[in-house]
Amino acid sequence: MSFELWPAIDIRGGKCVRLLRGRFSDETVYGDPLEQAEAFVAAGAKRLHVVDLDAARDGGSPNRELVCAIASGTAVPVQSGGGVRDEAAAEALFEGGVARVVVGTLAVEQPELVASMARAWPGRVAVGLDHRLGKGPDGTARREVAVRGWVAGSGLALAEALGRLEGLELAGVVVTDIERDGTGDGPDLDGLARTLKATELAVVASGGVASVADLSALARLSAGKRHLDGVIVGRALLSGAFSIAEAVAACAP
Repeated sequence: MSFELWPAIDIRGGKCVRLLRGRFSDETVYGDPLEQAEAFVAAGAKRLHVVDLDAARDGGSPNRELVCAIASGTAVPVQSGGGVRDEAAAEALFEGGVARVVVGTLAVEQPELVASMARAWPGRVAVGLDHRLGKGPDGTARREVAVRGWVAGSGLALAEALGRLEGLELAGVVVTDIERDGTGDGPDLDGLARTLKATELAVVASGGVASVADLSALARLSAGKRHLDGVIVGRALLSGAFSIAEAVAACAP
């Protein structure tokens, strides 16, 4: 079993930032994204997760040049998402050196296009399913997928979204608990176990990691014979809660 650490670099206005619970109004700035990427790799990171927050919320590609500079300038695989709303955007990232592209809103609004992209780039497209607590049509609580940089609800339950993706040649799904993202409240282990049971796709967890103990718990998490494929960590690494070396060790089987 391989459990991969994906240090996260979120870009807004050309800066490396972290948002609290996905709120653009609650932002911490950490400096130059390329310098941060180089620092992560120098410290031992084997891969990077890079998100264009401006593109995720507003569309377009305001930080694509910077994303591609990170992908081409660091000697590790980079997966990137944020505002990838068509095949041309994905192709531009691939041509810029990105190893994997993550789509989110597109998977909800144009699932047939995601299926086409999975056929065009098998194993290189991942789907980001960012979710928060909501209510279904009958008023019962459920996890609802958010879109447009987390600012809008989709009306689609997480379980239903996972079901739509079965059978596609995807790299996997990135499952982010928005209410835990950037909080350090710890990952939702029970929710992630339910996600593992609900899909055969590779699952990467995101949101809430605050300690190496959280990483170890995620690395050990199982549902039957299913395990998580990896974890995305942002604020805890950027704030110095633990080092890349400590994180890598905690993720080791």
